[in-house]
Amino acid sequence: MAKIIINNGWCKSCGICVDFCPTDVLEIDISGKLKVKDEEDCIACKLCELRCPDLAIEIEEGEE
Repeated sequence: MAKIIINNGWCKSCGICVDFCPTDVLEIDISGKLKVKDEEDCIACKLCELRCPDLAIEIEEGEE
């Protein structure tokens, strides 16, 4: 399972990561902040990490 690390100090909640996530793991919550909603569904494709303009997301690949 992958671990999703979000640097909230760098994240501007643009939503690019949410749009690129193929498994719908991320969302912008009601307060406008990025939130991990289903970390167990993350496939560690790293599209969110690669597309984040603020370098605010890091994916650590775990062992199964």
